[in-house]
Amino acid sequence: MSTVWKEYQEKNKERFLNEMLDLLRIPSISARSEHKADMEKCAAAVKQRLLEAGAGKAEVFQTDGHPIVYAEKIIDASKPTVLVYGHYDVQPADPLELWNSGPFEPVIRDGKIFARGSCDDKGQFYMHVKALEIMNKTNTLSTNIKFVIEGEEEVGSVNLAAFVKKNKEMLKADVVLISDTAMISLESPSMDIGVRGLSYIEVEVTGPNRDLHSGVYGGAVANPITILAKMIASLHDENNHITIPGFYDDVVVATDKERKLMAEAPFDEKEYKDDLGVKELWGEKGYTTNERTGIRPTLELNGIWGGYTGEGAKTVLPSKAFAKISARLVPNQDSQKITDLLINHLHKIAPPYITLKAILHHGGEAYMTPIDSKGYKAASKAIETTFGKKPIPVRGGGSIPICALFEKELGIKIVFLGFGLDSDNLHSPNEKFNLENYYKGIETIPYFHKYFSET
Repeated sequence: MSTVWKEYQEKNKERFLNEMLDLLRIPSISARSEHKADMEKCAAAVKQRLLEAGAGKAEVFQTDGHPIVYAEKIIDASKPTVLVYGHYDVQPADPLELWNSGPFEPVIRDGKIFARGSCDDKGQFYMHVKALEIMNKTNTLSTNIKFVIEGEEEVGSVNLAAFVKKNKEMLKADVVLISDTAMISLESPSMDIGVRGLSYIEVEVTGPNRDLHSGVYGGAVANPITILAKMIASLHDENNHITIPGFYDDVVVATDKERKLMAEAPFDEKEYKDDLGVKELWGEKGYTTNERTGIRPTLELNGIWGGYTGEGAKTVLPSKAFAKISARLVPNQDSQKITDLLINHLHKIAPPYITLKAILHHGGEAYMTPIDSKGYKAASKAIETTFGKKPIPVRGGGSIPICALFEKELGIKIVFLGFGLDSDNLHSPNEKFNLENYYKGIETIPYFHKYFSET
């Protein structure tokens, strides 16, 4: 079977790439209302590609937000069914001036595809579309396959829960397969066994009822930017430990065995620092870098603004200051509970000379994949087949809000089979996806279906 798959992929690899590049040219930014037409266009393109790959049916479902694409290829009701999840929406491309090429004008340099969405997640979900084509065209499909490709992952999967609850029978499957994660490298393949949860809020601090002259009023009226900066700075202590009372109460502390297993993953601190352009690393005292980004919760400032930020000088004492703050959560932490703790704490520490408003943007729960599950074993064996070595189980630092939802509503486990790299600049300028990783994903995914059908 492997020879047939390889021959088909080699014969069609240029087309596989060009089709993916076409998707990358569509600026499907879910967070921006001006891209609503682009979201519709991208959903229609995904549907068409799924039909061309061999899906028996494909449909675009409208939601209160952006569309969800559903497709399926059912070969035998007695065979196991794999539900593939992905998303066609992408992050905003700002700041545009830091891109070396247009974010929606994909270019290939040094064996890498540079474009917004190349790795997160158009390139990765499209590997599954092409894997379906390969298995379909070579008559080697051994499972039923269903696809849910949504358009709101980057804004919290706002309408996916209602869609899943309404269509449980249609989505019925034996496992959820997701390629929206990374591996250590092609030389040291790994598999995420979990992702962190998320709480994302926005804060508005108001001082005076209007912008003031900083000479006339400076020193007499509290500056909202100064106050907000002090409040945010107080959320970590000298050991970079989060100071919000109750924040760590539900954290499941990793065992010595798990920490030892994580330590086996290759990690070059100098290379890590050089890649990021930093002289020293920062984080919670008592934990390694990999532990800080995998098994520990965090609190990050994602944006802060206020006052005059245009060209030149304008001496104002601003009326308002704003910040976006996110917490990454680990298993057993509840996103709503953490959101309430964070917002209540900010209100508590807010001094009387400002007023504070805080709103939740979105959140989601952490998720862990059991390594003794049928799905994990099939994915591990698939990687071992194409890479020649077993993948290292690792904890992912990112969040995929729908994971807990799928397990709760459909009663099935999730397997993360990602082929990106942590250095792929996800959510940053110059996002990229290695061509070799893209093709390796397409090569590996059919083996997952083969092994999942056999176990």
